Amino acid sequence: MALDPETRSTLSGLTPGEAQEFNRIFVLSFIIFTSVAIVAHILAWLWRPWGGNYHAAMLDGALAAHQLVSAFS
Repeated sequence: MALDPETRSTLSGLTPGEAQEFNRIFVLSFIIFTSVAIVAHILAWLWRPWGGNYHAAMLDGALAAHQLVSAFS
């Protein structure tokens, strides 16, 4: 006795059509999320490039602020 392909269920309990629809939505959501993340990283890098002496400059500023606060304590 063969089952109708539309009523057959997958391991998830979805029909093949529902599984394909879910897969399309999942892939589209993943592409959109990844695109937004890439754009955000590019904008963050343009705003404050990482690497080089940037971290050393940040550390120098933090040490100067700490010494200034310690002088008044």
